[in-house]
Amino acid sequence: MAVPSYTVKALDESTWDAFAALVERNNGVFGGCWCMGFHAAGVGTETTPALNRERKLERVRAGTTHAALVFDGDDCLGWCQFGVPEELPRIKSRAAYEKGRTTSPDWRIACSFVGKGRRRQGVATAALTGALDLIARQGGGTVEGYPEDAGSVPAGFLSTARCRPTSSSASSATARSASTAG
Repeated sequence: MAVPSYTVKALDESTWDAFAALVERNNGVFGGCWCMGFHAAGVGTETTPALNRERKLERVRAGTTHAALVFDGDDCLGWCQFGVPEELPRIKSRAAYEKGRTTSPDWRIACSFVGKGRRRQGVATAALTGALDLIARQGGGTVEGYPEDAGSVPAGFLSTARCRPTSSSASSATARSASTAG
């Protein structure tokens, strides 16, 4: 079987329409989150899918949200969200995390999503690799991810890919963080 050839692009105003189309094809993603759950405003009973969409677009225009979008031609298939800790402060189990923390990472990988019909085709791996490459282009540093038990999240949010050291990253299946060089 041939390995698909994907293109990875940063989420910005030029890629917004493709990103929005993917989210809309997938019911707003996780009930209308629009990948806002890890941002300071977060999501909850006081927000709506329309408000989350509006807030995400505002962040895109302001340059205060980051994601590596995976494309097959003009179609956005999935993404890997990343950002500095101040941009993505709402990690799960934060109190327990803060207890054991000695230093803050330079970057966080908070969310990964692959659209229906494109899972198990290397999209999540391309998104994670793309996020690490985009981080490296922005100066690199320590990157943390926050894995979740497979039973606690929908399948579209899971990535079982293992990272291998490359020229822009170093990580392992058991590592909590990776370093990237700019």
